[in-house]
Amino acid sequence: MPIPGSGLAKGLAVTLRTMTRRSVTAQYPDVQPELPPRTRGVIGLFEENCTVCMLCARECPDWCIYIDSHKETVPAATPGGRERSRNVLDRFAIDFALCMYCGICIEVCPFDALFWSPEFEYAETDIHDLTHERDKLREWMWTVPEPPALDPAAEEPKEIATARKTAEKLAAQAEAAQAEAAQAEQQEKQEKEGEA
Repeated sequence: MPIPGSGLAKGLAVTLRTMTRRSVTAQYPDVQPELPPRTRGVIGLFEENCTVCMLCARECPDWCIYIDSHKETVPAATPGGRERSRNVLDRFAIDFALCMYCGICIEVCPFDALFWSPEFEYAETDIHDLTHERDKLREWMWTVPEPPALDPAAEEPKEIATARKTAEKLAAQAEAAQAEAAQAEQQEKQEKEGEA
């Protein structure tokens, strides 16, 4: 059974401790704050990876991503091949007045075209200027920090392990084929020498 008034005493103790501490003032515009490594500032766009799949715009709960594109015909890569069509990005804009920084667009992007940038100084005097087009988003891409190094004790990623096993298997098959060819060549030589 709690003692009556113990909650009040605890609250007053916290207040007294805070009152006796020296205050720390952040000299913000002059001294930049040290941000944690996973800070969510703005979203940077790596345009080369964008295939205009529209997943980010469809999954955005705020509908703050605007994408326009057109189809372009790509000539056949080989003679007799068929022409292909691909989407070309015309406009990619994010309205940061609507964005709630949930990161769903970054998570659902299958081609790694969107990244968190720690930039946070992008205030505007007019709310309409908070819609940033792809040129601005591309500038922020270069402020994205490198991902942390992998844990040396971690398991090898499945994709890399599968690729390595396939490469080893193909190398072993190539060696076996070379050994077989060398053996067949040697038998041919022996047969020719035996006939002569």
